[in-house]
Amino acid sequence: MKKIVVLGSTGSIGTQTLDVVRNNADMEIVALAAGSNIALLEKQIREFKPRMVCVWDEKKAKELKIAVADCQVTVTSGMEGLLSLSVMEEADVVVTAIVGMIGIQPTIAAIKAGKDIALANKETLVTAGHIIMPLAKEYNVKILPVDSEHSAIFQALNGENYERISRILLTASGGPFRGFSKEQLANVTLEDALKHPNWSMGQKITIDSASMVNKGLEVMEAKWLFGVDFDQIEVVIQPKSVIHSMVEYVDGGVIAQLGTPDMKLPIQYALTYPDRRPLPGDRLDFKTLSQISFETPDYETFRGLALAYEVGRMGGSMPTVFNAANERAVAKFLARKIDFLTIYELIEESVQAHHKIENPTVEEILAIEQETYDRIEAKLGDC
Repeated sequence: MKKIVVLGSTGSIGTQTLDVVRNNADMEIVALAAGSNIALLEKQIREFKPRMVCVWDEKKAKELKIAVADCQVTVTSGMEGLLSLSVMEEADVVVTAIVGMIGIQPTIAAIKAGKDIALANKETLVTAGHIIMPLAKEYNVKILPVDSEHSAIFQALNGENYERISRILLTASGGPFRGFSKEQLANVTLEDALKHPNWSMGQKITIDSASMVNKGLEVMEAKWLFGVDFDQIEVVIQPKSVIHSMVEYVDGGVIAQLGTPDMKLPIQYALTYPDRRPLPGDRLDFKTLSQISFETPDYETFRGLALAYEVGRMGGSMPTVFNAANERAVAKFLARKIDFLTIYELIEESVQAHHKIENPTVEEILAIEQETYDRIEAKLGDC
């Protein structure tokens, strides 16, 4: 029986993880964590009967404790609660599906407790890859990517020598604004940005996909996951999201992972690796798939992607600033406080204002995050 902790159980990845567990009788949920959606979390508690849950919002945690008083479950809150879940003795794997840099400390705690990590939290490697990857090696822990593109690369590398990688071809759908000019982007609405053509995701990652900042974060994440240089990572637009990513080897051979755009596939692969199991859902129909087309990203219009490469190469604390500035800018856009192109402007200004720390500690990473938030709030005022 594989015993699983899900951090972020009420979000898109979390709920689909629970779908996978429903389909596998030898998987058991031992702990769940959510931000504030206690209505859904209560339903999950009653169905999966975890031993412990965490609600980030302390007030909501108290409400949930009353609501599930008839259940045999311990309710915790905040970072202390997340850390308790991450080191549960009975857990085998921790699914990190929470959004934001709050995922760093629970991931580190889980690694030190010998738990494998099913990683769906980009910020962990983007900002702290220099800490996480050596730590995982030290504790002999697997970092199993849940993101569809990184899972595709991981699958294409299965059984291969990482030193024989020539290029990683990281695919992107291009999002809802593929082919747009800068002038067109200036007039897009929140509703436009939330209409992803292929994937059903949470609001924050959907906006990141529209701006292609998400792909920039994935580039930085791939550098740490697969031990390659930024010059070896190439973003390719593949609009139908049929090819999820590819690896080119030194002999010129290219191995690609294809499939329908269904996040349950990479989630299940992370939870069952190295095994593959039946998974309900649609299948690619090559009889009706007339073509698979490719395009080159427009780095000038979607300048968050170009900036991600620049920041990634700078390293140190710069990716933390990039990530934090984007988080706060997207929150402002979702609240209709800024327009779409201002997301890029806030990221650029934040990066330019920061003085790099070469090898930041976790404490420094979190402090830099807050400093970046404060700088943006000071700039925007009541906006």
